[in-house]
Amino acid sequence: MLTIGPYQFEHNIVLAPMAGITDAVFRDICRQNGASYTLAEMVASKKQLWESKKSSTRHVNINDPEPRAVQLIGTNPQELAEAAAWQVSQGAQIIDLNMGCPAKKVCSVAAGSALMGNPEKVQEIFNAVVNAVSVPVTVKTRTGTDRENKNALQIAQIAESEGLKAITIHGRTRDDKFQGSAEYDTIKAVKNQVNIPVIANGDICTPEQAHFVLKYTTADGIMIGRASQGYPWIFRELNHYLKTGKQHKPPSLSEYQQTMLQHTLGLHDLYGETLGVRIARKHIGWYTQKLPNGNLLRKEFNQLNSAIEQMALLKRYFSNLLGNA
Repeated sequence: MLTIGPYQFEHNIVLAPMAGITDAVFRDICRQNGASYTLAEMVASKKQLWESKKSSTRHVNINDPEPRAVQLIGTNPQELAEAAAWQVSQGAQIIDLNMGCPAKKVCSVAAGSALMGNPEKVQEIFNAVVNAVSVPVTVKTRTGTDRENKNALQIAQIAESEGLKAITIHGRTRDDKFQGSAEYDTIKAVKNQVNIPVIANGDICTPEQAHFVLKYTTADGIMIGRASQGYPWIFRELNHYLKTGKQHKPPSLSEYQQTMLQHTLGLHDLYGETLGVRIARKHIGWYTQKLPNGNLLRKEFNQLNSAIEQMALLKRYFSNLLGNA
């Protein structure tokens, strides 16, 4: 059983924080489908950005199921400590620190996975944040900055010594970005050396892969990112397979219909029509990859500019499909 601080999770499959994707709407859908624990998108630690339009949809949603977890990104220990304290005052119950993002605009200011190249700074950050809040603090890292400098174990040991409650490791270096294949030897080595929970991340897309990674690394949990895009049912499929050794049946067309309508309407409500319509295109594009004539649906959906049109098209598409089923 995955445990983070006082929180025990029924399942050990976690939804990864993904910028522009894991908003309150998507987190809710993933929880409905078996994700025990979800993280909000990363939020910048800079005070002046807390109330920006973009950041305002990324803060704690008090309606989220507990524990409410927020991921922070930054490089200044005091800034991160203040941001963590503010998020807790708004209802955050777990603070996650981002040291895994390989994006250029993040790493160019030495944030995200670039921080792994500066263990002294990492220790300062861990110390400042843990001392600023009374809730569990966790961290997400990569295996290192590049293949010659894999120091996830060092970072994990610092995390444990400073009182962090869990570490998630993506099985690639910062230089790898998302290229090549994730490796799990580093995660296994870290799990063997530290006592805090270790969550494995990277290239886990099928029930069989989830089973292999958990067994091979002996990790306490696994984190799912890209495999959930357009397919939130991945969580129930993984949970079912890990429990029974058998495949869960794929989602029905009715389930696709219900989830896609819920997701689209939720985005319209969360972001307002203009932005909601735009963001819905991305998500619906992912859902259509496994649907009959999905490419045509995606193209038509992408040309629509109003919430009413988007909802009407989805209803029409499924009415035609289910009417012929």
